[in-house]
Amino acid sequence: MDDGSAPEVPEPVGPLAGLRVIDCSTVLAGPYCTMLLGDLGADVIKIEPPDGDATRGWGPPWVGQGTHRTAAYYLAINRNKRAMRLDLKTRDGADVLRRLLAGGDVVVENFRVGGFARLGFDDPELERINPGLVHLAISGFGTSGASAGLPGYDFIIQAASGLMSITGQPDSAGGEPTKVGVAISDVVTGMLGAVAILAALHARDRGRVGGQRVDVSLLGGTMAALVNQAQNAFVSGVAPSRLGNAHPNIVPYETFATADGVIAVAVGSDRQWERFCEALGSPALAADARFATNGDRVERRAELRPILASRFAERSTAAWRSALDAAEIPCAPINDVAAAFASDEAAALGMTVEMEHPAWGTIRQVGLPFTFSGTPASIRHPPPTLGHDTDAILGELGYSATEINALREEGVV
Repeated sequence: MDDGSAPEVPEPVGPLAGLRVIDCSTVLAGPYCTMLLGDLGADVIKIEPPDGDATRGWGPPWVGQGTHRTAAYYLAINRNKRAMRLDLKTRDGADVLRRLLAGGDVVVENFRVGGFARLGFDDPELERINPGLVHLAISGFGTSGASAGLPGYDFIIQAASGLMSITGQPDSAGGEPTKVGVAISDVVTGMLGAVAILAALHARDRGRVGGQRVDVSLLGGTMAALVNQAQNAFVSGVAPSRLGNAHPNIVPYETFATADGVIAVAVGSDRQWERFCEALGSPALAADARFATNGDRVERRAELRPILASRFAERSTAAWRSALDAAEIPCAPINDVAAAFASDEAAALGMTVEMEHPAWGTIRQVGLPFTFSGTPASIRHPPPTLGHDTDAILGELGYSATEINALREEGVV
């Protein structure tokens, strides 16, 4: 709950400073989209149902205790937001949202298809409330077709989209279709949603249209992300198979066991191939006509891989990294997540940040993935506790202290 004190309002920063986003989404795709907008300077107001965003309970691990205990999952996607607890199924709750939308630029929601409309916020009503409002609707399977009304979780979308069919070890190695280790369908869709919002705002601000509705789906976003694998299927007429860590169109571009671990190697051109063979101590390979071009190497990967694997097994990962770095051949050890964030490269990019939270103490988060020379993005607010900014936001909308207390007593906020 908001303690009633006036929040500290930082100076506007970032390229989206002055933009107001009403975030009615939960879980991952929508909140990730709005967090990106918040990182870029937008004022994001997160509307949560009475029980809060479901990800608050997706633990362990946890931060905090008692009523403030929250899952780490929630922290990952909700910084740079102000939080309001609001029951949209009540008339007064819907009226609060109408006031917010009237002064907003963007609303993001991921109700099941038609769910936002059933709460009283169909397209004509949004147009009436605010003709300049950009409405991003995120669904699992889109708004048409047999599956349009079904819920869509990332795991199900990875299966349905074809992504899972090309991820994991091949059948010949005893493998099976495997999901990506992060909810990539949600993340990609959230990114695409942010891009689409910015495009709609650009069109609005150039006077081409007023506000408009934008639809993105987890299925469409994931299938769009199949890029070269989808094009391979279109051209060949054959569905791609699983290759483990190998690449369907480039060889060698995979992992190899070393004397003490594993190394990832990417040889992306024929010129790199020559340098790679020299660094490997096998210059004769570069002159071997069987492997002269990348196309040759792809066709004969079954012949080439054992030759390379035998050579890599002779030396340590560190020794191979040194030799390949000197030859300017892309390579890397297989870091776990903790090691990746502890690396010098991650430190140079500022990929770990620390902030103080009034309820949870010092928390660490993933840093910003972009920089701007003139309008810097920033992390200004830690992820909020449930309803932390309710009173302040209602005050901005013109509600009196008496009215706010009445809304709270009625369970609206």
